[in-house]
Amino acid sequence: MEKTKKIWMDGKFVNWEDANVHILTHTLHYGLGVFEGIRCYKCEDGRSAVFRLQEHTDRLFESAHIMQVQIPYSREDINKAIIETLKVNDLKEGYIRPLVYLSAGSMGIYPKDNPVKVAIAVWSWGAYLGEKAIKEGIRVKISSFTRHHVNVGMTKAKVVGNYVNSILAKREVIAMGYDEALLLDTDGYISEGSGENIFMVKDGLLKTTPLTSVLRGITRDSVIRIAKDKGIPVLEGRFSRDELYTADEAFFTGTAAEITPIREVDNRKIGEGKPGPVTKIIQETFFNAVKGREKKYAMWLAYL
Repeated sequence: MEKTKKIWMDGKFVNWEDANVHILTHTLHYGLGVFEGIRCYKCEDGRSAVFRLQEHTDRLFESAHIMQVQIPYSREDINKAIIETLKVNDLKEGYIRPLVYLSAGSMGIYPKDNPVKVAIAVWSWGAYLGEKAIKEGIRVKISSFTRHHVNVGMTKAKVVGNYVNSILAKREVIAMGYDEALLLDTDGYISEGSGENIFMVKDGLLKTTPLTSVLRGITRDSVIRIAKDKGIPVLEGRFSRDELYTADEAFFTGTAAEITPIREVDNRKIGEGKPGPVTKIIQETFFNAVKGREKKYAMWLAYL
């Protein structure tokens, strides 16, 4: 990670090296915290814009509400702080990480009245799985680890502790030589990646896992909108691993992953083993939108 100059911490800008927390920070020990992943893109007119800023901030607050964490700032405060953090670091394009965490105080499982803190960091971050992955696709392995049950991990909240499951899954498949993990839900159907939603294409139909065990992805939502605008039929429905094996195309979506094609799952080639026509259309339109070249989606951009 390439460090930047300042991190926003509870209304103040702190030098990168000094942005520290106490060792007894409750979230560090027990995982109760929420966060967001957001991207800022440099647009073709030279300006920079945050992609779907309001939707990301809304999801941050929804996650906190689910976890009974009261953020001590308004949504407008957080939006403003994100823009200010990008500006103070002179970052034209990169990644944004707002984090809401419980500070030091009580050290039992029950946090009692531990103060709620908020930090916002930004840094340069290219393609999450690599530029080659965006162009050629990746090899994916279904993990032996299962996605959280909906009554175990609060799957609609982007919770710090939930990602231990993702770490285990990704470590497992990386050790086997794959690029990314794919998790099944507790009923054995395809759920999502370690940090991405998944789409498959079969006979012209674009299909994605419904919002059961998966996080409500903002890039996922963008892809559904783009597909419908392009006249591509979309179905939100469960599908099994063997159905995925026989897909014509497949791809991951996410703020970090953007639109990453999947060329292979469990040593089975997907379609032609390269990005297919539907994937390419979605990918091209998405990158045009985030770069400000697709005026139809101008409402998705919050300019600095």
